[in-house]
Amino acid sequence: MNTTEKALMHGLFVHLHHNIDKVIDFKGFQELNRQVDKVWPGTLVIGPEENDDAAVFQVPGMKGFVVAKMESHCSPCVPRPYDAAATGAGGAMRDVVAMGGRPVFLLDFIGTRPLEQEVIVGPCGFSGRCDCGKCKVMTSQERLNIMIKGLRDMCAVMDVFIVGGGFSTSFSDIVPAVVVAVFGKLVTEKPLTKPAKKAGDKIIIIGVTGNDGNDTLYRAGLVKEMRPALALFQEEKTALEAAMAAFGTGKIKACSDLGAAGIGAAVCESARYGSLGARVDLSKVPVSIKGITPQEILICETQARYVVHVAPESVDEVLRAVQSKTDNAAVIGEVTSDDKEVFEYNGEVIVVIPNNPSKETLEDLRSSK
Repeated sequence: MNTTEKALMHGLFVHLHHNIDKVIDFKGFQELNRQVDKVWPGTLVIGPEENDDAAVFQVPGMKGFVVAKMESHCSPCVPRPYDAAATGAGGAMRDVVAMGGRPVFLLDFIGTRPLEQEVIVGPCGFSGRCDCGKCKVMTSQERLNIMIKGLRDMCAVMDVFIVGGGFSTSFSDIVPAVVVAVFGKLVTEKPLTKPAKKAGDKIIIIGVTGNDGNDTLYRAGLVKEMRPALALFQEEKTALEAAMAAFGTGKIKACSDLGAAGIGAAVCESARYGSLGARVDLSKVPVSIKGITPQEILICETQARYVVHVAPESVDEVLRAVQSKTDNAAVIGEVTSDDKEVFEYNGEVIVVIPNNPSKETLEDLRSSK
């Protein structure tokens, strides 16, 4: 394994963000849901055991289906409370979109220190003392106001209601709690589940990639400075409308939000869950800055992006639909019949990720920090 492969594989197979089922008993939930299904038969379409981007269900007696997702952006609120709160909301909205839904309602919970206590906002926030001269000292109330503004501004751009939530000042930790739940309406004929469907399908990216949201690279020591993901407001709305235009063709076979570990995680999980592989040319990805490295293109968590899978004969139609809303779309690869994902840049293989790492590889990943 090279260092980039190790970083991405650690995220995919060890980090709890992508392995919630290792610590939460989804089978217990599944058994509970089977019991409740006797009361409300056929209402739950996609539950937690599917490990997809969001849940899909039907409210008894109502037409159509609801898509729902809950997400937190707690730690990023220490250095960047405004962007973190906004990207938490935007990320949950993208998960709803990735299932074929349009987000409509949001609930939020914020937990923080007592309002009069001082907090440090900036790069040194986790240490409790500023050594860089770039941080701001403010009250917990002032930071709360910033987080609320981030949530509100994202919802305003995305035409999403804030319908309620919760609040607590009993948190003593440096990290505040910022949690959002987003509900939307399924607009596709059926949910766009994450697993890849067929070898030969083309992979299209919607949106532009930058070098922010580099947490995975930072933890691996591949970059010197952690840059939490920046909130992209109008870009988020544009990507949403571009995705809706793509869905309107009826030709999308799978869709994924580009969240933690970015393109790498989205492509690898989709291929693996479909018992397939993928080959991606990172040099085809639209980027927002010059000098961005292949590793950053692969793993960074820049907001306002999706990948969709399309049959080869439908590519032109889907691209025309997407490009009616944005120029930032490109075919970057295809699904393969292999058992691994290969990422290259200008003809050079950068990373190869196996669907089933060896026992020795997994032990090495778990032992690494």
